[in-house]
Amino acid sequence: MELRHLRYFVAVAEELHFGRAAHRLHMASPPLSQRIRDLERELGVDLFDRNPRRVQLTEAGALLLEYARRVLDDVEAVHQAMGRARSGGMTALRVGVPPDTSVAVLATMVGHFRTAHPDVLVELREATTNEQVHDLRRGELDLGVVRHPCDTVGLQCSASMRRVIGVLLPRTHELADHSTVDLRDLNDSPLVVFPRKMASHLYDHMLTVCRDHGFMPGMIRHARNPGFIQGLVLAGLGVHLNEEPAQQLPAGLTWRPIHGEPLAWITSTVWTPSRHSPVLGDLTEAVFAGLAAGGHEPVPQQS
Repeated sequence: MELRHLRYFVAVAEELHFGRAAHRLHMASPPLSQRIRDLERELGVDLFDRNPRRVQLTEAGALLLEYARRVLDDVEAVHQAMGRARSGGMTALRVGVPPDTSVAVLATMVGHFRTAHPDVLVELREATTNEQVHDLRRGELDLGVVRHPCDTVGLQCSASMRRVIGVLLPRTHELADHSTVDLRDLNDSPLVVFPRKMASHLYDHMLTVCRDHGFMPGMIRHARNPGFIQGLVLAGLGVHLNEEPAQQLPAGLTWRPIHGEPLAWITSTVWTPSRHSPVLGDLTEAVFAGLAAGGHEPVPQQS
């Protein structure tokens, strides 16, 4: 069995018409029909039910179609990977970014990378840390921009950038006029936080830090859309821990730093070792430039 035989079979299986399949394959119908019969003899099964009015897949044909598509997809993936290996880079990069990434970060990151690689397309995908890690392991992303702590077993990480987390409060809150807020002064307040499934390790870490600093939320409400989160806080339904907003807050809200800076976003790029290339290294530098534009600072390397 050759790959071309699988391509012939898939074309007929999708068209369910030998004439249309032959046209799609740029060949005549009789040779195509003969190739399918050769394949059936080799496999020892009928792949199609044929009659003058219609062509239908048999049960064996439907099973082969599933496997044939998978094989052809894998072969195409191999060709693409070898093309990247030959060029030392890629013509397109699939990059995951957190859903709340600011305009300043995105614009700087993409602009920085385009300057160095104008011919490489960057396909940005909005995805949580957990989603990015999952997609990296499945080969569906080339680079992730994730927040730590997270599960990076089997992946490689860059150096990290840090952005201090403060607290978003309604202006009517008793702590709204303080220059800084102690976490313990928030004890028993409702907390609005992202769902745990978005970044489970980070979620657990944040709640542990809050507890260790005397803040036990009286209730936890989950939300992921920034506008919805602000609405919940404005309505007095909770406080929210996040970085200082890049844009002016709606009337009725204020952001305050937390005393001692116990919480911060720790962000890095992450990739699968087999996909690393000089182009990915340049993209990581572009991500760092974007994060710096958004107020992140390098995390000192441990010696």
